[in-house]
Amino acid sequence: MYTGTLLEFLNMGGGEIMLILAVVLLLFGGKKLPELARGLGKGIRDFKDASEGVKREIHRNINSMDIDNDYKTDRPAETASNAPGVNIADSKEEIKPNNNI
Repeated sequence: MYTGTLLEFLNMGGGEIMLILAVVLLLFGGKKLPELARGLGKGIRDFKDASEGVKREIHRNINSMDIDNDYKTDRPAETASNAPGVNIADSKEEIKPNNNI
């Protein structure tokens, strides 16, 4: 017999839930309960928004790393031997500092 996921998890019946609700009503009163529920709802919403922001940031970083890895694997690495320009080891000129600056 299926009684609900929350009730199965907490192993509570209808009587226990009614008792808890009665105690909460006695402790906080009828005027304070809507304020508490509103604050609880806002806290849950803020938590969900923050966790979604963290998830988005993680996915963005993972995707940017994937793009960087794809770029690096598609393009051969430039080393001193195949880099364009002057190879310093083959140059016989002496490099002099420029004092005109």
